[in-house]
Amino acid sequence: MVSKASHSAHLGLAVQDDFHAFLEILPCDLRNNLLNEPKRAQLLEVILDLGRLPEARYLGDCGGKYLRDTQVSMEELEYAQNAVGEFGGDNRAGIEGTLHRISAIRSRNGVIVGLTCRVGRAVSGHVDMIRDLLPFGESILFVGRPGVGKTTVMREIARVLSDELNRRVVIVDTSNEIGGDGDIPHAAIGGARRMQVPEPSMQHRIMIEAVENHMPEVIIVDEIGTEAEALACRSIAERGIMLIGTAHGERLENIIKNPTLSDLVGGIETVTLGDAEARARRCQKSILERKALPTFPFLIEMRERHYWVTHWTQRSVDMLLHGKRPLVEVRRRNDQFEVVIERGTYDGSEI
Repeated sequence: MVSKASHSAHLGLAVQDDFHAFLEILPCDLRNNLLNEPKRAQLLEVILDLGRLPEARYLGDCGGKYLRDTQVSMEELEYAQNAVGEFGGDNRAGIEGTLHRISAIRSRNGVIVGLTCRVGRAVSGHVDMIRDLLPFGESILFVGRPGVGKTTVMREIARVLSDELNRRVVIVDTSNEIGGDGDIPHAAIGGARRMQVPEPSMQHRIMIEAVENHMPEVIIVDEIGTEAEALACRSIAERGIMLIGTAHGERLENIIKNPTLSDLVGGIETVTLGDAEARARRCQKSILERKALPTFPFLIEMRERHYWVTHWTQRSVDMLLHGKRPLVEVRRRNDQFEVVIERGTYDGSEI
């Protein structure tokens, strides 16, 4: 069941993509093909794999489109590699002054044999989906599959919190995806400060360093994926600092069932009830319970770029563990591009 709530706003999206800088790393014939492509604004990434046809993938499309009928050569991969520069320990690189991300696939000998060239866009307008939540200062975790736009949202939230709400914001930017490549961060993050991370394995240390050295009111971190990072998030939240983070997973249940990340939503433990308590609850003697307060009071499932499901984490986790369906908010854009908030019960797939 869904009941209409009372909030809507009409604001389009403004997009900046530095597309010509992206084209510079590609072979000349691919540049021309993409410049003349009607769906250029929806381009998600270009795939260059040695000995295979180059492929373009688009937002909202399943599969992709081949850009020519000749295979990618080693010379073309080397050209792109030289244009990009050095790849980090996570096999990612960027184009200086832009938000584009280039990821490498290597052979067993360490030679680059494939590149995923993802278009990075600075988009203004996504934050309208949750603008009402930001002034409260409560931490928010975004979950969603790769490519749904989590990093793009992080970037705009950083700008709004720093420039419009006057918060001291520090971004822990492990792969330079939020603030772009180079030592000067992209203008899309506004006045937020950015700390780069030498190696992905050091992300949790830089998170704590940011708190101890730079007095932030807000920490923004992309792709929380290890137990050490989850524990760092808890340590930061317990100091009263607002966290904005992302994690891979399509639903809240994915985080609950993930032993590495479940602490983000309070952690899960098995509790053995006494006979009388079990009878009173009409349940088994061994049940799952939330272990602590969630690090992130709000969790948002990004189902699609313009379709988000908002959880009050503590309540949703407790009800799901007890086999019940919590009340959630669906935030989406309608055909007029207005932001509409609807409330309903949650079943993990559709509202």
